[in-house]
Amino acid sequence: MNELTKPYITGHYTPVTDEITARELTVHGALPPELNGRYFRNGHNPKPGITPTHWFRGEGMLHGVRLAGGRAEWYRNRWVKTPFLDGVPFTGTELEVSAAATNIIFHGGRYLALQEANLPWEVTGELETVGVYDFGGKLTSSMTAHPKEDPVTGELHFFSYSPFPPYLTYHVADVAGQITRSTVVDGSGPSLMHDFAITREHAVFINSPVVFDHAEHSGIPYRWHDDVPFRIGVMPRTGAAEVTWFDVENQGAILHVTNSYADPQGRVVLEGPRFDRAGWESSWKWWIGAPGYGAAPDAGSTFHRWILDPATGKVTEEALDGLVTEFPSINDAHTGSANRYSYAIAFPGAGLSGYHTVKFDTVTGRQQLFAHGEGRMPGEAVFVPADGATSEDDGYLLTIVSDLTANASQLLVLDASNLNDDPIATVELPRRVPAGIHGHWIEDNK
Repeated sequence: MNELTKPYITGHYTPVTDEITARELTVHGALPPELNGRYFRNGHNPKPGITPTHWFRGEGMLHGVRLAGGRAEWYRNRWVKTPFLDGVPFTGTELEVSAAATNIIFHGGRYLALQEANLPWEVTGELETVGVYDFGGKLTSSMTAHPKEDPVTGELHFFSYSPFPPYLTYHVADVAGQITRSTVVDGSGPSLMHDFAITREHAVFINSPVVFDHAEHSGIPYRWHDDVPFRIGVMPRTGAAEVTWFDVENQGAILHVTNSYADPQGRVVLEGPRFDRAGWESSWKWWIGAPGYGAAPDAGSTFHRWILDPATGKVTEEALDGLVTEFPSINDAHTGSANRYSYAIAFPGAGLSGYHTVKFDTVTGRQQLFAHGEGRMPGEAVFVPADGATSEDDGYLLTIVSDLTANASQLLVLDASNLNDDPIATVELPRRVPAGIHGHWIEDNK
């Protein structure tokens, strides 16, 4: 196969080649006046002339839109200027050699660009690179790209994982960004652990059959092994007791978690998109550009729920929806507690011919779909609560849409309570923004 046909550098994923800044962007509709802050989104954007061996190996580029007072003040994009961007290869041990291409968060007064095999990289509110960040020397291993901020305490919960012992370490940082606790999690294995969850009392870890394998040469050395069980580990957030590992009967893998919480019976509920082996391996073909890859990077993950009962040691699993979905999100005020609504990208397949933003109601089982139209692909839907919100879904969804037909992109502001409505506002961006990975809305008062 000609490497120029790799799907992750073509179509919606075609990299941009420069950094720009544009001011006073055109807005259609009316931006809600409470949207005062920055929408930042990260993603892989290989430099010109570089074709990575895996989608996840591309250099990191941040895109940002600043909203204030009903105006879209600016758009800018910047590469995260790490040694990896300068051509220094990551061989598995150089924690500062990061693509920094997966997520961006704000905690303890710092904007941090994240990629799970490495240390964070700090950037400014204008997306200029500051440098590698190791929590004042207290973090000596990698940091997940999916930390969880507790909406009640303000603590940041995260983990480091490795193909070598200790396989898994759990960390907690306080509101100021100081690491207060680090605990090795017993019983974990060398699984690819991209995400995890918290409840009000627990940390929830995932060991899937996708494990470290020297035979995988794509640059991400993990493969599915049927002889490795699918397990979910539940540990008190205090780290004062041992982790309890639950064996899941049906083999599966979870790349991203929607949410987790403890129900009134004391059982731990975990929700998220689930891959079976066929779906994982078909998706992996797209991620590495192997012969036979499909039209989209997700070839089969569907929304599932697992109920972990400590009284019996058993797991109950149920499918919640049949759409092909990924990049789940919720109202972050419900992180670790029961939530009714979640949002995701719905990929072509399972009866859909194009890309949609989907809203799930886990009480009624109903779904709402916002169709983005021919040649248009949305990114992850980021929830922002409305001022004076009175319900869980009283707020907005922000998503950058890549439009191949117009060779352009827009930032959409959707009504999270009703995806049947037209966008509340549409911000015209000065260029096509490549389809990316994860991001956040960061309010001015944080």
